[in-house]
Amino acid sequence: MEKFVLVIHVIAALGVITLVLLQHGKGADMGASFGAGASGSLFGVSGSANFMSRATAAFVVVFFATSLTLAYMASHKESGGSVIKASATQNVTPKAVDAPAIAPASTPAEANTTTTQDIPK
Repeated sequence: MEKFVLVIHVIAALGVITLVLLQHGKGADMGASFGAGASGSLFGVSGSANFMSRATAAFVVVFFATSLTLAYMASHKESGGSVIKASATQNVTPKAVDAPAIAPASTPAEANTTTTQDIPK
């Protein structure tokens, strides 16, 4: 069921992208950007919507519905569920790390130790 909803989701997303890129913007004329067009017509008259805008709205509704459905399915999965829940239920014990075979000659803390005899007067 989840794969079916995912396929519909991808088809709806591609449909929205395609239809939005194919549509002509309301203020897309070059003259409108420089003030040559009428300022009242920038947003235009609402009028009747054409096929492309109605199809875009339909694809958007399907996209949002499948998005919510996929989110619901992911949050209510019986097996697996959350990574945090899975790691909390497992008893993970870290492995002991072996000490290096060769110890360093001196540590930085030992190199910086000075006594009062070493300080010149």
